[in-house]
Amino acid sequence: MAETISSFWGPVTSPEWCEKNYVYSSYIAEFFNTVSNIPCLILAFVGLVNALRQRFEKRFSVLHVSNMILAIGSMLYHATLQRVQQQGDETPMVWEMLLYIYILYSPDWHYRSTMPTFLFLYGAAFAVAHAIIRFGAGFKEYL
Repeated sequence: MAETISSFWGPVTSPEWCEKNYVYSSYIAEFFNTVSNIPCLILAFVGLVNALRQRFEKRFSVLHVSNMILAIGSMLYHATLQRVQQQGDETPMVWEMLLYIYILYSPDWHYRSTMPTFLFLYGAAFAVAHAIIRFGAGFKEYL
């Protein structure tokens, strides 16, 4: 099991995913899962620069920042395979989904203050619950 593997970051506290751990570097557990986030980070940065330059609504800039946070969280998690970084990968996924819901449906909301409040509270509650309870059913834990 993955818990028996030790690394620069300490013992692996999350499950092994798609590739063998620490094959290419003693600092990066899943090399290809880690570096595959670099294009996501670059494209999100380019999107942010273009959104700011073209003066898009702020919600689109927030979306690009969210994409960068998600890519960084995923990089940290797949590089270390630590439980704390796993939450830093999975919680931004849920936040990003909520942000997409906000961006897609906000022009059509009849209750403009209710839905953003609900989405924010849902995201905050999920983050707290995820920190306290290890969710295994919602995210792929084992192959």
